[in-house]
Amino acid sequence: MTRSRFAKQRAVALLASGGLVATAGLAGLGPTTATASSHREAPMIAGLPQYDNTDVYAFRSPERQGSVTLVANWLPFQEPAGGPNFYPFANDARHDIHIDNDADAKADITFRWTFKDHYRNKNTFLYNTGPVTSLKDKDLNFYQTYRLVRIKGKKTKVLVKRARVAPSNVGQASMPDYAKLRNQATRTFGKVKSFTGQAEDPFFLDLRVFDLLYGGDLSEVGDDTLQGFNVNSVALQVPRKMLTRQVAAPSRLPDTGVRKATPDPVVGIWSTTSQKSIGGKHVQVSRLGNPLVNEVVIPLKLKDAFNASKPTQDVAALKYVTNPELPRLIEAVYDIPAPKTPRKDLVSVFLTGVKGLNMPKGKITPSEQLRLNLTTPVTAEPKRLGVIDGDVQGFPNGRRLGDDVVDIALQVVEGELVGSPNDLGDGVDNNDTAFGDSFPYLALPVPGSEDDPHPTDSNGSANPAGFMQSVLPGRTASAGLVGIGALAMLLGAAGIGRRRKA
Repeated sequence: MTRSRFAKQRAVALLASGGLVATAGLAGLGPTTATASSHREAPMIAGLPQYDNTDVYAFRSPERQGSVTLVANWLPFQEPAGGPNFYPFANDARHDIHIDNDADAKADITFRWTFKDHYRNKNTFLYNTGPVTSLKDKDLNFYQTYRLVRIKGKKTKVLVKRARVAPSNVGQASMPDYAKLRNQATRTFGKVKSFTGQAEDPFFLDLRVFDLLYGGDLSEVGDDTLQGFNVNSVALQVPRKMLTRQVAAPSRLPDTGVRKATPDPVVGIWSTTSQKSIGGKHVQVSRLGNPLVNEVVIPLKLKDAFNASKPTQDVAALKYVTNPELPRLIEAVYDIPAPKTPRKDLVSVFLTGVKGLNMPKGKITPSEQLRLNLTTPVTAEPKRLGVIDGDVQGFPNGRRLGDDVVDIALQVVEGELVGSPNDLGDGVDNNDTAFGDSFPYLALPVPGSEDDPHPTDSNGSANPAGFMQSVLPGRTASAGLVGIGALAMLLGAAGIGRRRKA
């Protein structure tokens, strides 16, 4: 491949990781107002950051494999030192994670968090009046509590009646042992675990496209734009059977009698935020299943409507999935041919689940959900590119904290599954802060006392070949083709073919 070709592919990676912001009418905004995953992805929610649901994760718990961990984040781009009020959850909203376990695009189970504010002393401007050594420390002047319920049909069960939220990490002097506060905010009741509080934003990517396409000479790559920013997180770990449904029992067999019904192992997951209106009714203002959908797939004119819509309405967006804008934009700007349409491969990824991987049983109502097969074995050594690199427990089969969804989405939309293999990416392969190995897995929030929470770490080189190598460390062409071939077989029913790289 020529150097110019490498340069074009590299530019495509940079464009896809951040340049789509321009198509949403947000070009030129600074780093604290950029779009990442579903951070500020639509005009209305950009002005309502407290209600902005940024990411949803769902995966089998590696240390408790009979359970599933669900994580949802709100209020993006939290500057760690952003006092004196810092970053509470919205107290007039419903924060929901929905589970569809019969593929009808309707919520069969909803986990709902609601929050309440508490002040000890309103005659001070301080968030805390001294070092905070426990969640119940009297020096924590402002704190929140939450109520968590499970809604199943017409029945509502209270899982957590009243528990403390882990506060914003004001700084080392104010909270000398924040890990202790995190532990106190992690609750266990029976086989269920719950955590609610601030965390370091687990999403990672490079968004320096605003600096004249990464410095004008494509030298500014490989820097995690979200490094040093926090989010508000809810995390829930529940037994797998709490999420599944029972399918009809098979016919009676003469040798075994009536066989027991078995659960459908695939569930669809999405989250919503519903804000309380003046009239007292809750109105949905944010929605998120798969990452990057509202940014990359949905056009500007429909972004607010998508955030307010239900999955049962998603068939209306089918044409934007089968004929996506991003490949056409890349072709127009960088002269790299777009894959042929209609894109049936994207329909399976975004709307129905992939056959043999995470497609539900029976009749399916096409809808945008994060689908997870609860029986897929936990990967001993996870690969950041998930399914397209042979790790079938990774995205799009659910989403783990370490899945590199920007690189995955870019490679797939550029034809990785339809005969156009590529190794494109933004040069950010993992989070700047290590995740935990036990619930809630999220990294501790960046403290407000941090001197430089957002350092720039450019690779300082305009070497396209070196950049391409840095995107996929240790992934040889043959190894990549093995993983891609595995997914190609799973997608066989969609008529998707592959060709080997030259």
